[in-house]
Amino acid sequence: MRRFLLVSLALCFSALATAAATLDTITERGTVRIGYISGQAPFSSAQQGTEPVGYAIDLCRKIADEIEHQSPQLKREFVEMTLAGGFDAVENEDIDLLCGSITVNLKRREIVDFSQPIFLTGASALLRKDSPSYLQGLFRTGSTVHTVSERAATNVIGMRANTTTAGTLREQLAVQESTTRLADFNTHEDGLRALEDRRIDAYIADQVLLINLAKRARDPSSLAVGDRLITHEPYAIALRRNDADFRLLADRALTDFYLSDEFLPLLETYFGGEAPMLHTQIIMQHVP
Repeated sequence: MRRFLLVSLALCFSALATAAATLDTITERGTVRIGYISGQAPFSSAQQGTEPVGYAIDLCRKIADEIEHQSPQLKREFVEMTLAGGFDAVENEDIDLLCGSITVNLKRREIVDFSQPIFLTGASALLRKDSPSYLQGLFRTGSTVHTVSERAATNVIGMRANTTTAGTLREQLAVQESTTRLADFNTHEDGLRALEDRRIDAYIADQVLLINLAKRARDPSSLAVGDRLITHEPYAIALRRNDADFRLLADRALTDFYLSDEFLPLLETYFGGEAPMLHTQIIMQHVP
Protein backbone atom coordinates (compact mmCIF):
# COMPACT_ATOMS: atom_id res chain seq x y z
CA MET A 1 0.00 0.00 0.00
CA ARG A 2 2.83 2.40 0.91
CA ARG A 3 4.50 1.72 -2.43
CA PHE A 4 1.22 2.27 -4.26
CA LEU A 5 0.75 5.64 -2.55
CA LEU A 6 4.29 6.72 -3.37
CA VAL A 7 3.86 5.77 -7.03
CA SER A 8 0.53 7.62 -7.19
CA LEU A 9 2.03 10.74 -5.65
CA ALA A 10 4.97 10.60 -8.04
CA LEU A 11 2.60 10.37 -11.02
CA CYS A 12 0.53 13.30 -9.74
CA PHE A 13 3.57 15.50 -9.21
CA SER A 14 4.92 14.53 -12.62
CA ALA A 15 1.61 15.42 -14.30
CA LEU A 16 1.45 18.76 -12.52
CA ALA A 17 5.02 19.60 -13.47
CA THR A 18 4.33 18.80 -17.12
CA ALA A 19 1.06 20.73 -17.19
CA ALA A 20 2.54 23.78 -15.53
CA ALA A 21 5.35 24.20 -18.06
CA THR A 22 3.62 26.36 -20.68
CA LEU A 23 5.83 29.41 -20.23
CA ASP A 24 8.97 27.27 -19.94
CA THR A 25 8.05 25.49 -23.18
CA ILE A 26 7.45 28.77 -25.00
CA THR A 27 10.74 30.18 -23.72
CA GLU A 28 12.67 27.07 -24.76
CA ARG A 29 11.00 27.06 -28.19
CA GLY A 30 11.39 30.82 -28.63
CA THR A 31 7.92 30.94 -30.21
CA VAL A 32 4.39 31.33 -28.91
CA ARG A 33 1.91 29.37 -31.02
CA ILE A 34 -1.38 31.23 -31.37
CA GLY A 35 -4.25 29.19 -32.71
CA TYR A 36 -7.22 31.01 -34.24
CA ILE A 37 -10.61 30.17 -35.70
CA SER A 38 -11.04 31.76 -39.13
CA GLY A 39 -14.34 33.10 -40.42
CA GLN A 40 -15.29 34.71 -37.11
CA ALA A 41 -15.00 38.40 -37.98
CA PRO A 42 -14.70 40.77 -36.19
CA PHE A 43 -12.99 38.44 -33.67
CA SER A 44 -10.70 36.39 -35.88
CA SER A 45 -10.40 36.06 -39.64
CA ALA A 46 -7.70 35.81 -42.27
CA GLN A 47 -7.18 36.00 -45.99
CA GLN A 48 -5.04 33.29 -47.56
CA GLY A 49 -1.37 34.06 -47.14
CA THR A 50 -1.85 36.78 -44.52
CA GLU A 51 -1.73 36.88 -40.74
CA PRO A 52 -5.11 36.81 -38.98
CA VAL A 53 -6.81 39.98 -37.79
CA GLY A 54 -9.57 40.73 -35.31
CA TYR A 55 -10.42 41.80 -31.81
CA ALA A 56 -9.52 38.46 -30.20
CA ILE A 57 -6.32 38.29 -32.24
CA ASP A 58 -5.26 41.71 -30.95
CA LEU A 59 -5.85 40.57 -27.36
CA CYS A 60 -3.78 37.43 -27.95
CA ARG A 61 -1.02 39.69 -29.24
CA LYS A 62 -1.16 41.60 -25.94
CA ILE A 63 -0.63 38.33 -24.08
CA ALA A 64 2.30 37.55 -26.39
CA ASP A 65 3.74 40.98 -25.54
CA GLU A 66 3.58 40.04 -21.85
CA ILE A 67 5.37 36.75 -22.55
CA GLU A 68 8.04 38.68 -24.45
CA HIS A 69 8.94 40.56 -21.25
CA GLN A 70 10.20 37.22 -19.94
CA SER A 71 11.37 35.83 -23.27
CA PRO A 72 13.00 38.58 -25.37
CA GLN A 73 12.92 38.26 -29.18
CA LEU A 74 9.87 36.02 -28.93
CA LYS A 75 8.45 34.89 -32.26
CA ARG A 76 4.72 34.56 -32.94
CA GLU A 77 3.35 31.69 -34.99
CA PHE A 78 -0.31 31.78 -36.04
CA VAL A 79 -2.01 28.45 -36.68
CA GLU A 80 -5.47 28.21 -38.27
CA MET A 81 -7.70 25.74 -36.46
CA THR A 82 -11.23 24.41 -36.50
CA LEU A 83 -13.20 24.97 -33.31
CA ALA A 84 -13.16 21.35 -32.14
CA GLY A 85 -9.61 20.83 -33.36
CA GLY A 86 -8.48 23.97 -31.55
CA PHE A 87 -9.47 22.63 -28.13
CA ASP A 88 -7.65 19.37 -28.85
CA ALA A 89 -4.58 21.31 -29.96
CA VAL A 90 -4.54 23.26 -26.68
CA GLU A 91 -4.94 20.07 -24.68
CA ASN A 92 -2.17 18.33 -26.65
CA GLU A 93 0.16 21.34 -26.30
CA ASP A 94 0.29 21.94 -30.06
CA ILE A 95 -0.77 25.57 -29.52
CA ASP A 96 -0.47 27.85 -26.49
CA LEU A 97 -3.48 30.15 -27.01
CA LEU A 98 -6.73 29.72 -28.92
CA CYS A 99 -8.37 32.93 -30.10
CA GLY A 100 -11.75 33.71 -31.65
CA SER A 101 -15.37 34.00 -30.60
CA ILE A 102 -14.93 31.17 -28.11
CA THR A 103 -17.65 30.65 -25.51
CA VAL A 104 -16.75 29.48 -22.02
CA ASN A 105 -18.81 26.61 -20.64
CA LEU A 106 -18.32 23.76 -18.18
CA LYS A 107 -18.06 21.05 -20.82
CA ARG A 108 -15.21 22.86 -22.56
CA ARG A 109 -13.51 23.45 -19.23
CA GLU A 110 -13.12 19.68 -18.93
CA ILE A 111 -10.62 19.98 -21.80
CA VAL A 112 -9.09 23.47 -21.55
CA ASP A 113 -8.91 26.43 -19.23
CA PHE A 114 -9.88 30.01 -20.10
CA SER A 115 -8.66 33.53 -19.51
CA GLN A 116 -10.91 36.12 -17.92
CA PRO A 117 -13.76 37.22 -20.26
CA ILE A 118 -12.89 39.23 -23.34
CA PHE A 119 -16.47 39.81 -24.55
CA LEU A 120 -20.09 39.22 -23.52
CA THR A 121 -22.87 38.44 -25.98
CA GLY A 122 -25.66 35.93 -26.66
CA ALA A 123 -27.21 34.01 -29.54
CA SER A 124 -29.95 35.41 -31.74
CA ALA A 125 -31.09 34.94 -35.34
CA LEU A 126 -30.41 36.45 -38.72
CA LEU A 127 -33.70 36.54 -40.62
CA ARG A 128 -34.96 37.58 -43.99
CA LYS A 129 -37.54 40.30 -43.57
CA ASP A 130 -40.03 37.87 -45.13
CA SER A 131 -39.04 34.93 -42.90
CA PRO A 132 -42.04 33.22 -41.21
CA SER A 133 -43.73 35.48 -38.70
CA TYR A 134 -43.43 32.80 -36.01
CA LEU A 135 -39.64 33.12 -36.16
CA GLN A 136 -39.86 36.90 -36.34
CA GLY A 137 -41.80 36.83 -33.09
CA LEU A 138 -39.27 34.59 -31.38
CA PHE A 139 -36.27 36.77 -32.13
CA ARG A 140 -37.50 40.32 -32.73
CA THR A 141 -39.36 42.56 -30.29
CA GLY A 142 -42.50 44.13 -31.63
CA SER A 143 -43.25 41.16 -33.90
CA THR A 144 -46.44 39.14 -33.59
CA VAL A 145 -46.22 35.43 -32.76
CA HIS A 146 -48.89 33.42 -34.60
CA THR A 147 -50.96 30.82 -32.81
CA VAL A 148 -50.00 27.15 -32.99
CA SER A 149 -52.44 26.41 -35.81
CA GLU A 150 -50.94 29.24 -37.86
CA ARG A 151 -47.39 27.89 -37.62
CA ALA A 152 -47.87 24.32 -38.69
CA ALA A 153 -45.41 24.64 -41.59
CA THR A 154 -41.93 23.30 -40.98
CA ASN A 155 -39.28 25.96 -40.37
CA VAL A 156 -35.61 25.30 -41.06
CA ILE A 157 -33.03 26.97 -38.83
CA GLY A 158 -29.36 26.93 -39.74
CA MET A 159 -26.33 27.13 -37.45
CA ARG A 160 -22.61 26.52 -37.53
CA ALA A 161 -21.75 22.96 -36.54
CA ASN A 162 -20.04 22.17 -33.20
CA THR A 163 -20.93 25.48 -31.52
CA THR A 164 -22.49 26.00 -28.10
CA THR A 165 -25.53 27.53 -29.79
CA ALA A 166 -26.07 24.40 -31.88
CA GLY A 167 -25.88 22.25 -28.78
CA THR A 168 -28.36 24.43 -26.88
CA LEU A 169 -30.92 24.38 -29.70
CA ARG A 170 -30.71 20.63 -30.12
CA GLU A 171 -31.29 20.14 -26.38
CA GLN A 172 -34.30 22.46 -26.41
CA LEU A 173 -35.91 20.81 -29.44
CA ALA A 174 -35.32 17.33 -28.00
CA VAL A 175 -37.64 18.02 -25.04
CA GLN A 176 -40.50 19.67 -26.92
CA GLU A 177 -42.74 18.80 -29.81
CA SER A 178 -41.60 20.96 -32.69
CA THR A 179 -41.83 21.08 -36.46
CA THR A 180 -38.57 23.03 -36.63
CA ARG A 181 -35.68 21.33 -38.40
CA LEU A 182 -32.01 22.16 -37.86
CA ALA A 183 -29.33 22.39 -40.54
CA ASP A 184 -25.59 22.46 -39.83
CA PHE A 185 -23.12 24.52 -41.84
CA ASN A 186 -19.34 24.47 -41.84
CA THR A 187 -19.02 28.27 -41.97
CA HIS A 188 -21.15 31.31 -41.23
CA GLU A 189 -20.79 32.31 -44.88
CA ASP A 190 -22.42 29.03 -45.95
CA GLY A 191 -25.31 29.75 -43.59
CA LEU A 192 -25.73 33.26 -44.97
CA ARG A 193 -25.91 31.95 -48.54
CA ALA A 194 -28.51 29.36 -47.52
CA LEU A 195 -30.64 32.04 -45.88
CA GLU A 196 -30.46 34.30 -48.93
CA ASP A 197 -31.26 31.37 -51.23
CA ARG A 198 -34.30 30.46 -49.06
CA ARG A 199 -32.98 27.02 -48.13
CA ILE A 200 -33.34 27.99 -44.47
CA ASP A 201 -35.65 30.46 -42.71
CA ALA A 202 -33.24 31.75 -40.04
CA TYR A 203 -29.57 31.47 -39.18
CA ILE A 204 -28.60 31.28 -35.51
CA ALA A 205 -25.30 32.53 -34.09
CA ASP A 206 -24.00 34.97 -31.53
CA GLN A 207 -25.59 38.35 -32.16
CA VAL A 208 -22.33 40.23 -32.63
CA LEU A 209 -21.27 37.76 -35.34
CA LEU A 210 -24.63 38.09 -37.09
CA ILE A 211 -24.36 41.88 -37.23
CA ASN A 212 -21.05 41.55 -39.03
CA LEU A 213 -22.32 38.69 -41.22
CA ALA A 214 -25.36 40.67 -42.41
CA LYS A 215 -23.07 43.39 -43.77
CA ARG A 216 -21.59 40.84 -46.17
CA ALA A 217 -24.96 39.81 -47.62
CA ARG A 218 -25.83 40.37 -51.27
CA ASP A 219 -28.61 42.69 -50.10
CA PRO A 220 -28.15 43.66 -46.44
CA SER A 221 -31.40 45.65 -46.48
CA SER A 222 -33.38 42.41 -46.97
CA LEU A 223 -32.14 40.97 -43.67
CA ALA A 224 -32.65 41.74 -39.99
CA VAL A 225 -30.73 40.69 -36.88
CA GLY A 226 -32.85 39.64 -33.92
CA ASP A 227 -32.69 41.78 -30.78
CA ARG A 228 -33.77 38.97 -28.45
CA LEU A 229 -30.99 36.79 -27.04
CA ILE A 230 -31.64 33.11 -26.36
CA THR A 231 -28.32 32.25 -24.69
CA HIS A 232 -25.58 33.85 -22.57
CA GLU A 233 -22.18 33.66 -24.27
CA PRO A 234 -19.08 34.90 -22.41
CA TYR A 235 -16.04 34.78 -24.70
CA ALA A 236 -12.49 34.09 -23.52
CA ILE A 237 -9.12 32.87 -24.76
CA ALA A 238 -8.56 29.13 -24.36
CA LEU A 239 -5.45 28.04 -22.45
CA ARG A 240 -3.96 24.78 -21.22
CA ARG A 241 -5.47 23.32 -18.06
CA ASN A 242 -3.58 23.05 -14.76
CA ASP A 243 -1.26 25.98 -15.38
CA ALA A 244 -2.28 28.73 -12.97
CA ASP A 245 0.90 30.72 -13.58
CA PHE A 246 0.30 30.99 -17.32
CA ARG A 247 -3.35 31.88 -16.82
CA LEU A 248 -2.27 34.58 -14.35
CA LEU A 249 0.12 35.97 -16.96
CA ALA A 250 -2.69 36.08 -19.54
CA ASP A 251 -5.16 37.68 -17.14
CA ARG A 252 -2.63 40.26 -16.02
CA ALA A 253 -1.92 41.21 -19.65
CA LEU A 254 -5.65 41.57 -20.36
CA THR A 255 -6.38 43.62 -17.22
CA ASP A 256 -3.47 45.98 -17.93
CA PHE A 257 -4.81 46.51 -21.44
CA TYR A 258 -8.44 46.92 -20.35
CA LEU A 259 -7.39 49.71 -17.98
CA SER A 260 -5.23 51.47 -20.56
CA ASP A 261 -6.18 54.35 -22.84
CA GLU A 262 -5.81 52.04 -25.85
CA PHE A 263 -8.71 49.71 -25.06
CA LEU A 264 -11.69 51.90 -25.96
CA PRO A 265 -10.18 52.89 -29.35
CA LEU A 266 -9.65 49.19 -30.11
CA LEU A 267 -13.32 48.47 -29.37
CA GLU A 268 -14.32 51.40 -31.59
CA THR A 269 -12.24 49.93 -34.43
CA TYR A 270 -14.18 46.68 -34.41
CA PHE A 271 -17.59 47.58 -32.96
CA GLY A 272 -18.14 51.24 -33.81
CA GLY A 273 -20.91 52.95 -31.86
CA GLU A 274 -21.39 49.94 -29.56
CA ALA A 275 -17.89 50.43 -28.12
CA PRO A 276 -18.75 52.56 -25.02
CA MET A 277 -21.39 50.07 -23.85
CA LEU A 278 -19.06 47.13 -24.49
CA HIS A 279 -16.25 48.93 -22.68
CA THR A 280 -18.44 49.28 -19.59
CA GLN A 281 -19.53 45.62 -19.71
CA ILE A 282 -15.99 44.29 -19.99
CA ILE A 283 -14.58 46.61 -17.32
CA MET A 284 -17.34 45.46 -14.93
CA GLN A 285 -16.39 41.80 -15.57
CA HIS A 286 -12.61 42.14 -15.59
CA VAL A 287 -10.30 40.69 -12.93
CA PRO A 288 -8.90 43.67 -10.98
